[in-house]
Amino acid sequence: MIVSLGRTLNLPYIDFISASNYVNWKKTLFIRTSYDSTWLHAVNKNPDLAKWSYFRTHAMHCLTPIAVGLEFVDEYHHIPEERYKVLREAAARGIRSGFSIPLRVHAPPQSALLTFGGGQSKREMKHIIQTQGWVLNTAAVMGHHRYMMHFSSEFTERNAISDKQLELLKMIGTGMQDKNIAEELGVTVSAVRQRMKQILNKTGLGNRAELAALAMSMGLLPDPLSHLSDDEDSVLVEMGISEAGNGKVRHR
Repeated sequence: MIVSLGRTLNLPYIDFISASNYVNWKKTLFIRTSYDSTWLHAVNKNPDLAKWSYFRTHAMHCLTPIAVGLEFVDEYHHIPEERYKVLREAAARGIRSGFSIPLRVHAPPQSALLTFGGGQSKREMKHIIQTQGWVLNTAAVMGHHRYMMHFSSEFTERNAISDKQLELLKMIGTGMQDKNIAEELGVTVSAVRQRMKQILNKTGLGNRAELAALAMSMGLLPDPLSHLSDDEDSVLVEMGISEAGNGKVRHR
């Protein structure tokens, strides 16, 4: 649907990159393009060039969409000559300008960038952004959240995590210690630690804290920042200005 939208607006060159770690962008989760981007492999392997990508320079730090490509190069901060060559090569392949939308999930750790590109001049691209920018932004946000939803829901199958291991993940996420987990499951402490080691091997994680974070990201546990216990009242606060100029607050 995103590719179809891009083609409708004459922006057929679409790329989507997502990294699993906000700090360490090298932990790439996903790269998908609507065009043959193999020529970029050599560029991405060169750390001196890769660090100047839109993803590293903008999406990792901002939430504002930007116009990109050779047509907008005069609006950038200083970039090395080798990066100019990459932009010129992209333009020669039909990508003279584009519109990039930074994205977030569970900020800060995950960030992404979806770019719609085409052969438009600077003036033409500005017109597209002015008239269709909200449509492109909405499509990018919806697509990214749908991708992350599927990525999370398929994590168990993709990593062959069993029901027993899921049960253990949930217990680890709630802060239970090995002895308590063993008593709850009716197994030995060594069996608990063996299961934990198996999960670490399957997921590539390194410690108990990361397993607890995994349990939350998979939806096995409620988000503590938005969770209210059953005995807490919900609070609705409405702020506004009355005719007398006084604010109003209503609690429920």
